[in-house]
Amino acid sequence: MPDTGGGPSSSTLNETNEAGAADYLDLEATAEKTVDLFLIDSFEEGDPANPKNWSRARRWYIFSLSRQLCLMPHRYLTALSGMLVLNATFASAAPSGIAVQLMETYNLSEELATLAISLFVAGYCIGPFLWGPMSEIFGRRPLFIYPFLVYTLFQVGTALSKNAATLLVLRFLGGVFASAPLTNSGAVIADIWDSNTRGKAMSLFTLAPFAGPTIGPTIAGYIATSGTDFRWVFWVLTLFAGACCLLIIFTLPETYTPVLLVKKAKKKRLETGDDKYSAPMERTKLSFSQRAEHVVARPFKILFQEPMLLAITVYMSFVYGCLYLLFEAYPIVFTEGHNLNAGASGLTFLPLGIGGAVAVTISVLVFNPRYEREAARLAPHPVPPEFRLEMALFASPLYAVAFFWFGWTSFPSISLWAPLMSGFVMGFSINWIFLSLFNYVIDTYLFIAASALAANTVVRSIFGAVFPLFATQMFNGLGPRWASSLLGFVALAMIPVPVVLRKFGPIIRAKSKHAPSKPPPSAPAKP
Repeated sequence: MPDTGGGPSSSTLNETNEAGAADYLDLEATAEKTVDLFLIDSFEEGDPANPKNWSRARRWYIFSLSRQLCLMPHRYLTALSGMLVLNATFASAAPSGIAVQLMETYNLSEELATLAISLFVAGYCIGPFLWGPMSEIFGRRPLFIYPFLVYTLFQVGTALSKNAATLLVLRFLGGVFASAPLTNSGAVIADIWDSNTRGKAMSLFTLAPFAGPTIGPTIAGYIATSGTDFRWVFWVLTLFAGACCLLIIFTLPETYTPVLLVKKAKKKRLETGDDKYSAPMERTKLSFSQRAEHVVARPFKILFQEPMLLAITVYMSFVYGCLYLLFEAYPIVFTEGHNLNAGASGLTFLPLGIGGAVAVTISVLVFNPRYEREAARLAPHPVPPEFRLEMALFASPLYAVAFFWFGWTSFPSISLWAPLMSGFVMGFSINWIFLSLFNYVIDTYLFIAASALAANTVVRSIFGAVFPLFATQMFNGLGPRWASSLLGFVALAMIPVPVVLRKFGPIIRAKSKHAPSKPPPSAPAKP
């Protein structure tokens, strides 16, 4: 539901229009540059090289999900970037459907079998620090192609692994490289959409990290129960990754403005024969290590200097961790309690995805038009970030209720449809919580949103990796009723986060060191 990560998002990472350019502008401010007539620092009006001038159909292709998930007619809804995020998160959760086979084949304990999921998600903690900074140097396209190609090869290695150590190491490395779309897909949204349309794109993007984990156990479960070798789960992941790799190579264009301006400057030099033409990125004197240090260190500095960002990060991380915790909790309730086989047990995750899809639909059809009307009413002034929190005010209580619902209907004597429907409420509320808080962070930290979301993504991934490791012991020790209730009480304690931000957000932002109410004087006009 990476990431989210992103997830990141450097992050799911680099999640906004202003954010993607923000780190670059900050870096450039410290570099030597000469302002003159030969500086190619913007696009002309209507320039087809500018991603924001591409056709809406092309942009929606680059960034939406599938027709089945989005339910938005008359658009290109089979989206490449959403599919890549779906691919990565699908791969993260798929081994939960073949846990028994992994334990038998590799002589693993239940805890070590859980590492097949946790280590993959742990890779999301490392990847953002690589793919985010590098995408701001080499552009988005190479940082989709090469990591995803390596990720595909690691999937082959996982399918062929002969021992547990190889399997677990390759799962971790696969997560590192699979985090590239979680890291940079948000940046692509920023590159191609304006702030009004970004709400729709973010709605679709937010669903992808949560749709994958709901599909993975279902497919893996039915492979396990069909009598097919469990390794076919990893071969299916390989085929899916390979197909996506081909789509990246042949259909994904470059979208990062500074890199596109470099290409524009090169073209100008060829046309005129004058080598004086150059782009801002070509005049930057910072080394790769300096750029990487800037992007890696700043997110955590901002995180610990911003109490509201810290509160949001803790809340989102708890929600993300609980999602992965369910991969251990659901089998206890449905496989053991209701005697479902692995395939049918995998189907129990589908209400989570369906709830998320319904949440996206309502967001796009109801809340995004509300935002557009508010933007028109307040123009030329921006809409206050607190407007984005409306959905979280509804979703936060629902999320807490879902845990109590799940726990106290988990008795084997009660119809399994009762706990199943709690999954619908949970998926619905998760999507609205993430969508509201993602957009709030983006709007609040505008010019440094990439860094703000970078720390958020890394902490979120840590929670996602750790929570499954204690889930089985907690649900077996406390029982599904009280284990779920414990999570419900924590979710209740988190409800004040969006409430306080909604009411006191303007006061908190006014005192913030990193949340400007208007663009800094040094920021040039957007192209």
